[in-house]
Amino acid sequence: MVQPRPAVKRSWPSRLWRLLKHRLWDETDVRRVLPPAALDRLQAQVTESERHHSGEIRLCVEAGLPLSYLWRDAVPRERALAMFGKLRVWDTEANNGVLIYLLLAEHAIELVTDRGLARTVPPQRWQAIVDSLGDSLRAGQFEQGLAKAIEEVDQLLRERFALAEGEANPNELPDRAHLQ
Repeated sequence: MVQPRPAVKRSWPSRLWRLLKHRLWDETDVRRVLPPAALDRLQAQVTESERHHSGEIRLCVEAGLPLSYLWRDAVPRERALAMFGKLRVWDTEANNGVLIYLLLAEHAIELVTDRGLARTVPPQRWQAIVDSLGDSLRAGQFEQGLAKAIEEVDQLLRERFALAEGEANPNELPDRAHLQ
């Protein structure tokens, strides 16, 4: 599991700036960086990936944090953990779900993995995926970065939870990215 960033004590001016920044981002910004055709391609990639292992991959892209998170100065990791539960990634049969979470307003990336997978993969491997995705996002390559992250998560799931010949993976979670 990727190590969460420590909470930061912000001054009131920086908290106000953070609040404004999160309110300026909305779903149109999400659609701008990930248009419908890109979402279709990412969904197809997740679907294809899940034909080869028993894991579940979910993407979640949010423009900004809800006001309740901003008022209490919550870190993006807290929201990613909440979305992990809300999207039921924790509820897979083999406990091997992975949430790839992006928070556009803060350019934050979080990977949240279920316990069946987290205990088999060293944190450095997850951090390498986060770092690679961050490089792509800084270059404005949202779809390419997410595609590469899905590919790398797929490889980890194939190494640890590969399906036997002729075995099928019942699709436990939607393959479409969750946008907010």
